[in-house]
Amino acid sequence: MALIALAADKGAPGVTTAATALAAVWPRQAMLVECDPAGGDLAYRLPGEHGQALNPGQGLLSLGAAARKGLGPQQIGEHTQRLIGGLDVLLGLTASEQAAGLTWLWDPLAQALRGLPGTDVVLDCGRLGAYQPLNGLLAACDMIVLLVRPQLDQVAHLRDRITSLGAALGERTRAVPPLGVVVVAEPKQYGRAIGEVRRVLSGAGMNENIVLGGLAHDVKGAELLRGEWGGRLDRTLLIRSTRELATTLTGHLARVAMPQ
Repeated sequence: MALIALAADKGAPGVTTAATALAAVWPRQAMLVECDPAGGDLAYRLPGEHGQALNPGQGLLSLGAAARKGLGPQQIGEHTQRLIGGLDVLLGLTASEQAAGLTWLWDPLAQALRGLPGTDVVLDCGRLGAYQPLNGLLAACDMIVLLVRPQLDQVAHLRDRITSLGAALGERTRAVPPLGVVVVAEPKQYGRAIGEVRRVLSGAGMNENIVLGGLAHDVKGAELLRGEWGGRLDRTLLIRSTRELATTLTGHLARVAMPQ
């Protein structure tokens, strides 16, 4: 099945919120995996399916300890937990220092996730940077989605990141996964912000179609997603725009898979 990585370069475009929302509305069975080397947040944001607190020690950390002699798809389920609402999640690290001891994990993790039967996987990869071992996981993805706010400095950093990431992944695989850009923007500035990012990237020699669309910067929707107050989550701009993004991504993945 498909592996879709969400990440960012700089700033705070809300990768975890976007990944959680995308996995929750994904049109096929999906799992959310926290792969941010700086540490995950979901254990402290969302409750489990029965309202209990998630166990931050059960996830990548426990999987890494159990998989020293090999890692297969059947082991993934032993370390996942279920969020309220029914989404399965493999929690990430609890501190950035733990990533140093798990540099070997990312390549076998990618293969194990690809082997999950009937399940697409959304990866929350946080902010890309100096942690090169994560490239083994990114190279195995079907698509990498980079989030950006419509600010000139962030778009400039993103442009450079796209170039450097493509080169780094090209050293690991012959077929670099497709990279797409999603603009996180205020609803009133949505269309204009997407158009501006397209112009900046195309002016740098990139195909303007690399910009897949937008995601609403919806503070109240994000708070609802975290369970901070009551209301209809499905009516928020965050979820409505995420559903549109899910449709775009599934269509893109289908087109990429057709020649194979």
